[in-house]
Amino acid sequence: MPKRVVKSNSGDFKKKLLKGLAKEYPDVECALLHDNPWQLLVSTILSAQCTDERVNKVTPDLFQKFRTPKDFATVPREEIEELIRSTGFFRNKAKSIQGAAEKVWKDHKGKVPNTMEALVELPGVGRKTANVILGTAFGKNEGVVVDTHVGRLSRRMGFSEHKDPVKVEKDLMALVSRKEWTMISHRLIWHGRKVCKAIKPRCGECVLAANCPSADYS
Repeated sequence: MPKRVVKSNSGDFKKKLLKGLAKEYPDVECALLHDNPWQLLVSTILSAQCTDERVNKVTPDLFQKFRTPKDFATVPREEIEELIRSTGFFRNKAKSIQGAAEKVWKDHKGKVPNTMEALVELPGVGRKTANVILGTAFGKNEGVVVDTHVGRLSRRMGFSEHKDPVKVEKDLMALVSRKEWTMISHRLIWHGRKVCKAIKPRCGECVLAANCPSADYS
């Protein structure tokens, strides 16, 4: 069957896609297991170029051994490295985690800050990580998390034409209401993992295919 293409002027397909995502994934949450903002921050740093599944296998032992930012800041870095080795780039990640821990401990009295400005001052924390913390840990919609799934699906679904995550984020922020900024990223991430995969998207199984400009049934 030939590729089905939805033209940008053939009805409001973006709204239909967003409605379909909301129906399919009404209550999805961040896949990184955590009990508090500090654990989420550490997990998000570990998730760089690593699957959430792998991070979730590593963090239980990590958080059992080191419970607070002070623990992470004062332990020999090699101990952190050993526990996170399987997440890849473990030396750089351990350095970022320990640097963030020290700043949280000393500058913020052991509490993860809840503003974009303060978060991005922490080692290893950029806008994407800060958006994860703000949206998931504090319920603050300051932006949209754009990871590889969100970027890929945004282009496939016609939400954005850009590859630059900052530009994709701006397009998504303009597309949905502010109260949906956190949820739209969760929904796109879950759909990207389950159905709209990078190499072989499962268009034949996709409930959004009828309105997707990139759906391919061949």
